[in-house]
Amino acid sequence: MVEPKVVQSLPEIEMTRKKDVSRKKYEEIITVFKSNKMGMVGISIFVFFGLIALIGPIIFPFNPLQIGSGNEVLQPPSSEHWLGTDDLGRDVFAALISGSRVSLGVGVLATVITMVVGTLIGIASGYSGGKVDTILMRFTEIFLVLPWLPLMLVLAALLGSSIWNIILVIGLTSWSSTARIVRAQTLSVKERQFIERAKAIGANDFYIMYKHILPNVFPLIFANTILVSAVAILSETSLSFLGMGDASHPSWGMMLHYAFTSGAASVGAYWFLLPPGLCVVGVVLGFTFLGYAFDEYFNPKLRRK
Repeated sequence: MVEPKVVQSLPEIEMTRKKDVSRKKYEEIITVFKSNKMGMVGISIFVFFGLIALIGPIIFPFNPLQIGSGNEVLQPPSSEHWLGTDDLGRDVFAALISGSRVSLGVGVLATVITMVVGTLIGIASGYSGGKVDTILMRFTEIFLVLPWLPLMLVLAALLGSSIWNIILVIGLTSWSSTARIVRAQTLSVKERQFIERAKAIGANDFYIMYKHILPNVFPLIFANTILVSAVAILSETSLSFLGMGDASHPSWGMMLHYAFTSGAASVGAYWFLLPPGLCVVGVVLGFTFLGYAFDEYFNPKLRRK
């Protein structure tokens, strides 16, 4: 007996097509990353520090703020303190594990603010043109020409040194370059024929920006997000190192600040100075490698080279 042939409806056919496209894109990303050594190194570094931030405090539930006794000050690595102690007798390994969550968390949340603000201003400026474009770009250029570190220091001093204020300060001072990049891509996309067709059938500006402009500039936004994350982590480290960090939430930058103020380098306490510095360098390097790998995926010209 011949079984009747099942005929799919149009929504089912469209859903199947979208699943096939998603699967092919996923397979393409895996192929590009497997052939890109920097991408694989970046993923490995990102996963390593991500696991430390997520499950490190659970596996090693130490109190990084617990002050040790007088004879435990600046002790070298031992079986009791794997990475030694700081100038107050606190365990450096505990502070390093706890600081990973703070540094990465601040970097990720500040990057979200940066990308949202930069994307909104970039798309609105590039698509609208005219006076709106002029006003938004002059406003953007003000943030581009201002020295970012003094600006962050002033804002952090005015708002206070809480962890949420630091996230807000970094996010609101780092969006200008993203806005310029998104605007440039928007100017290119809005001249394409499908945008003219959308206008011809009566689509409003908000619908066009949300449904047509944003999906076409998103690959560039995503690749830029990886690199901005590294800048955000460096910004948090710089603020904390200069004494503007939240002392109740120790980060890698705060560890470097305490190591500098206590003269760890002059007394040879390398275990207090090197671990947080190497962690910052490792995370930034990992994000940079990931950014190059995603840039290669989204730019076929680089892939052919």
